[in-house]
Amino acid sequence: MPSVDNVLVVGAGLAGTATAILLAREGVAVDLIEVKPDVAAIGSGITLQGNALRELRHLGVWERARAAGFCFDFLGMRAPDAAGTLLVEVRDVRSGGPDLPATMGMPRPTLARILLDQAAVAGVKSRFGVTATRLEQDTTGVDVTLTDGSSRRYDLVVGADGVRSAIRRMVGIEIGPRPTGMGIWRAFGPRPASVTHSDLFFGGPCHIAGYTPTGEDSLYAFIVEDVQDHSELDPERRLAEMRRLAADYHGPWDEIRSTLDDPSRVNYTRFETHVLPAPWNRGRVVLIGDAAHSCPPTLAQGGAQALEDATVLAELLLTNDVLDDSLWDAFSARRHDRVKTVVEASNQLGQWLLDHEQGDVAGLVRRIGDLVSHPA
Repeated sequence: MPSVDNVLVVGAGLAGTATAILLAREGVAVDLIEVKPDVAAIGSGITLQGNALRELRHLGVWERARAAGFCFDFLGMRAPDAAGTLLVEVRDVRSGGPDLPATMGMPRPTLARILLDQAAVAGVKSRFGVTATRLEQDTTGVDVTLTDGSSRRYDLVVGADGVRSAIRRMVGIEIGPRPTGMGIWRAFGPRPASVTHSDLFFGGPCHIAGYTPTGEDSLYAFIVEDVQDHSELDPERRLAEMRRLAADYHGPWDEIRSTLDDPSRVNYTRFETHVLPAPWNRGRVVLIGDAAHSCPPTLAQGGAQALEDATVLAELLLTNDVLDDSLWDAFSARRHDRVKTVVEASNQLGQWLLDHEQGDVAGLVRRIGDLVSHPA
């Protein structure tokens, strides 16, 4: 029988919702809470590598996700010249297995909605606009107080509340993300017919300019620069700044740039990174996803690693009779070093760009592809 009967999951992102689904469909009573009023309305696009698609299939949502996204097996490299010259198309590793695409792009809010719908089918009780304010635990459970004043006791609390995790602070962990020195502009818009896979432009006025198709009629475009303080820019000026930076990139970028006309679809964030030392639990509270580790999107592995956390955690909780140190040791053994390797590789790619150093990018990407091709 499972080692837990009832669980509180804090955070309805990929890691949290996936954990909730996997536990609830095996009979565990799961409450899923999210401080945002509607997590499915937030975000632009997401790139999911094959190992993430493998986890979506395990969750039972692969067919719906594939229908809503855009699958491809190649990555293009283009020059930052007047024509946006295509230099090479590289076949990506099918890290989820030969029967799954190498990569899929899709709108992040759509993926969130698909997962939340699946959680409801599994019996998860979800609440939005509420989160935990107090945790008091002993050897048999955790008493949790929420922002609405209610309280309840759980066998386990899963902190999947993101890179700024409040649960992480509540259990006394002060380690958090650090900036890497890069910032990224993202915009969501229509897909030109010529864009059938991700393309990356290295060089020009910025480190990287690229785009990923997210559906038959959508894509998200991105530009990576040395980190800047853009906090004073209003939405119209943020749009103008992204269009200015994109002006030196051509090929499909010319059509993409012409469609960047909605300030509400442009955002800017800083690359950050951290990996908590093992173990990721403090008693009966465990951290997963961005609460435990975060990496820049240079390898597009953030979502995949969050989903892998959920799969491994749920498997261990469902196949062990007791929630004890041996379970947490097994969780650490299967997750910590694998995540650390992926995060360090993501950071290394960024550092080579910051240092204008010609590193062995192909070798690094191949090494990580081989690693994540093996299920966690």
